[in-house]
Amino acid sequence: MIKIEKADRLKQLPPYLFAELDRKKDEVKARGIDVIDVGVGDPDQPTPQHIIDTLCEAVQKPQYHRYPSYTGMNNFREAVSAWYDKRAGVKLHPLKEVVSLIGSKEGIAHIPLAFINPGDVVLVPSPAYPVYKIATQFAGGFPYEMPLLKENGFLPDLDKIPTDVLAKAKMMFLNYPNNPTAAPATPEFFVKVVAFAKAHDIMICHDFAYSEMAYDGYLPPSFLETPGAMEVGIEFHSLSKTYNMTGWRIGWAAGNSEIIGGLGQIKSNIDSGIFEAIQIAGIEAMRDDAAWLAEMRTLYEERRDVVMRGLAEMGIKADAPKATFYVWAEVPAGYDSAGFVAHLLEKTGIVCTPGNGFGDPGEGYFRIALTVSKERLQEAVDRMKKTGF
Repeated sequence: MIKIEKADRLKQLPPYLFAELDRKKDEVKARGIDVIDVGVGDPDQPTPQHIIDTLCEAVQKPQYHRYPSYTGMNNFREAVSAWYDKRAGVKLHPLKEVVSLIGSKEGIAHIPLAFINPGDVVLVPSPAYPVYKIATQFAGGFPYEMPLLKENGFLPDLDKIPTDVLAKAKMMFLNYPNNPTAAPATPEFFVKVVAFAKAHDIMICHDFAYSEMAYDGYLPPSFLETPGAMEVGIEFHSLSKTYNMTGWRIGWAAGNSEIIGGLGQIKSNIDSGIFEAIQIAGIEAMRDDAAWLAEMRTLYEERRDVVMRGLAEMGIKADAPKATFYVWAEVPAGYDSAGFVAHLLEKTGIVCTPGNGFGDPGEGYFRIALTVSKERLQEAVDRMKKTGF
């Protein structure tokens, strides 16, 4: 037997947040407790039938059984361009300013490899989706964490980033509507980001995965619709959350052609693209989706309202989200994030996510994902009420 030792890049990683949640959940299930899992942001509804039907038809065609293009089918990238034009009034060159992704996570994980050298700084939000920081570390970069605080509307305070950090910074990750805080970004904030990027030669990578999960008439702005955004950055998107296609692994990056080209160069050396039948189904998903979006938004609004009523009755503070399918709530007095989530799991069988699992500034919060039925959510808040904390 040879000696097998993991690389330092793996040794430095904390346990992946959701893997640890799964482990604890399994322990509780093994004791016969009925678990209500609102920990992971994975839609519980099926992919719309017309998308499935399109896949079934496309998969019968032999021309889609060969290696795909790593950058994506031309008609898929044209569909993405049409989506941006319809959604945000943004005009994109489909062959130069769009690249397909095997889910947006893949692109986010690979973009630092294209532009970050060892020692370069990447500005990452915290609390945040863990991949921004991990991808930076895998590329040999240094992640500088920008705290997302309630007093700033969970937007990073760009003016507080030290000058010595800015001198080494090459990239910034942003994500609005935000996971985990559910906070939106204003057009005015994006204008400031563009000016900041130009002043310090920093490319912007905006994760727009929750753009269509918006409520009460709110429509989140795309970063790319900001004047000057195409000069400084790109935007990642995915069909996962909007169309209940998390397992299909299809998304894209769009924006500045040089940045898109760099990401495409990484992909050409690492993967072989998305199965073309899935891309055909993705085109169908983006076509005439107004009725579907209205239905999806109504479903999550109803779930959100169940949770918000229950939290208010318990005296737990949380702002009603205008977007995403998350509720970011403050833990009750006397608990920290991990302690409260562990208490809920042990006493009620409810799986939530501790805020500090997304980064130290998330301490004092926990996240509820609206990914079970409103009836199960009502049961969850009823169980919480009975504990009395």
